Amino acid sequence: MDYGVLLSNYERTAARGNGEGVRMSQQHRLYACLRAAILSGQIEEGTRLAPSRTLAEELGIARNSVLYAYEQLAAEGFVLTRRQGTVVARVGLQQPPVQATEMSPVLSNRVRELERPRGGMDDPLPFLPGTPALDEFPLAQWRRCIERGWRRIGPGQMGYGPVEGNVALRQAVAEYLRVSRGVRCDAAQVFITDGTQNSLDLCARTLADAGDTAWIENPGYYGARAALQAADLRLVPIGVDADGLAPHEDDWRRTPPKLIYITPSHQYPLGAVMSLERRLALIQHARAAGAWIIEDDYDSEFRHTGAPLSAVQGLTADAPVIYLGTFSKMLFPALRLGYMVVPPALVPALQKTAGALMLRGRVADQLALAEFIEAGHFTRHLRRMRRLYGERRDALQAAIERHLQGIVTVSGGAGGMHLSARLDAPVADTDVSRAARERGMVLRPLSRFCLPGTFSPQYNGLVLGYGNVPAEAMDGLALRMRDVIEQVAAA
Repeated sequence: MDYGVLLSNYERTAARGNGEGVRMSQQHRLYACLRAAILSGQIEEGTRLAPSRTLAEELGIARNSVLYAYEQLAAEGFVLTRRQGTVVARVGLQQPPVQATEMSPVLSNRVRELERPRGGMDDPLPFLPGTPALDEFPLAQWRRCIERGWRRIGPGQMGYGPVEGNVALRQAVAEYLRVSRGVRCDAAQVFITDGTQNSLDLCARTLADAGDTAWIENPGYYGARAALQAADLRLVPIGVDADGLAPHEDDWRRTPPKLIYITPSHQYPLGAVMSLERRLALIQHARAAGAWIIEDDYDSEFRHTGAPLSAVQGLTADAPVIYLGTFSKMLFPALRLGYMVVPPALVPALQKTAGALMLRGRVADQLALAEFIEAGHFTRHLRRMRRLYGERRDALQAAIERHLQGIVTVSGGAGGMHLSARLDAPVADTDVSRAARERGMVLRPLSRFCLPGTFSPQYNGLVLGYGNVPAEAMDGLALRMRDVIEQVAAA
């Protein structure tokens, strides 16, 4: 065997890969070369390797390098050291090839049912729903809050921290919610989480068992669907209308829920606002059924038309409501901080569940956010964003009226950061979405927000997030949208 050729070929292959072979020491390079040759069958089992002195002379390297390579191979079981020399071990590496088919990963049922839409926050193309105006965030003020947060941290704060979250942030959140959203709470009811998904997961695992029934809005937020599916709950789609979630008496009788997920202030994705009558009726029925309402108030801060309705949670004393909020829309998604407000009776149970399932920490971020709120930066930022998103919504609606009349019908513009647009043209929203992606836009198909098997033609449309789109760009993007739809229709 020509060990020189073997080593040279290995070095060339390593150099074409990640270059590690070039950076290896001489002794490690020889070891790696011989190991790879044994694994690939170039050096067969039972082969006696060249004596260390002979191999060192052949390769022009120190004998100690050869001894190191042989010792390392022996320690890993690739070779055996015998009186007659170093021999490649027989461990079944070179068995006759077995005819095999290509394996596909075997996934759990819950994972196969999940759907993750294309496009993420690292790819903020125009109209991506849920993307705030990140370039408008007061980053300099936030950096100063972060720096002061770290200066306040000593050894005593470097552990995992309380499972409920930093007390200063919980107090700030409770005060803000009481004033701005009419939520009935104090700091003891507030839990700081890693965002809405984390909050939903905690609710599902604390309040329901596998196989229990959960009602979800249909069409609705697929993040909620994913969290409830991951907890092995039975999902029952409940239709929505202009007044929000619209269950019938038969629904309460035939499929009584354990959990009810709602977005009452700005239904996602259609944009309906749940009426006061519907809210009070839902509380009454939930109490009678022994169900918990999960109120996701994800973007109620951005109300463009009329005064915002108070949270469902605050309408009656002891309402069976867990209130969820997030800072992803109000500030920036990478912060990954949200909150939940739970009834006092549930606090011990949530402490137990969160203590077992949550990774606690991020003390500096929580201290910084508490200061950001207390110093007034949070309120000022929301005020600016409310005006900005109102201008962007108006610009998008005007551009659609100019360029997409008779092609789409818009709804859901009373608040938030997105519009829902039903397709009046005879095209499938999924086809439009794929074509738009090639043109540099994220037009989420409305049909994908429906639970599988529940699609209705009235939900053939697009979800248009305008939070990250400057007002002056709306006209050109509306023209591009029209071109995409016409292109798909003509295909």
